[in-house]
Amino acid sequence: MSVVVFIPARYASTRYPGKPLVELTGATGVKKTLIQRAWEAAQAVSGVTNVYVLTDDTRIADAAKAFGAEVLMTSSNARNGSERCAEGLAQLDHDPDVVINLQGDAPLTPAWFVEALIGAMNGITQMATPVVKCDAETLTNFVADRREGRVGGTTAVMRSDRTALYFSKEVLPYVGDLQNPPEVWHHVGVYAYTPAALRAYAGWEEGPLERAEGLEQLRFLENGTPITCVPVEGRGRVFWELNNPVDVDRIETVLKREGIA
Repeated sequence: MSVVVFIPARYASTRYPGKPLVELTGATGVKKTLIQRAWEAAQAVSGVTNVYVLTDDTRIADAAKAFGAEVLMTSSNARNGSERCAEGLAQLDHDPDVVINLQGDAPLTPAWFVEALIGAMNGITQMATPVVKCDAETLTNFVADRREGRVGGTTAVMRSDRTALYFSKEVLPYVGDLQNPPEVWHHVGVYAYTPAALRAYAGWEEGPLERAEGLEQLRFLENGTPITCVPVEGRGRVFWELNNPVDVDRIETVLKREGIA
């Protein structure tokens, strides 16, 4: 199976402009940009054929090339990472079997999350994404973000067969008591697609749910394409994306705790 990992990155983030170039200090005191740490996370995944950074910004492209990444330039018309991945796919000489979208703001993504996702692409599944059951620390961060008016991570609600019902920036289901919370699943910002599914996605218009939530994967659900949720184990590692400036401290704490340079 040939697997290509795309890391879409844009400078003009609405919530955090320039965040791919934000520096994060690791366990040894070394500073690396967010995009480099995301690229290093992709490099740690086994079974991957190629890794590319996708961007429309020369500042990000130059920084990525400086640490050794292959870069594909995409247009500024891409509204989200999936559309940017479709543009990247169009630049390849041959279709891979699977395209992985590893979002550039998720440097704490463990390799085994992506490897489980690749394993779920069985020739029938068109699109898949990992979910991890919220631990107490992550759930507390989720609830704190919403109470303080910040849009943070994403939760997933699934059917019994693990196909997605919905994804939201709200904490779903409702958490009324952090001491006795319901089961909440944190959506991990990684996607696997077949090339055909990714091309179909790029041809659909943005729907009202995607527009309201700002979640690109909802376009699949709005157009009747099932999304397979792949439960993964955190193995003691706290997973968190860099969505807001407050997340820098959260991520650096994990880097130091895990001994990630």
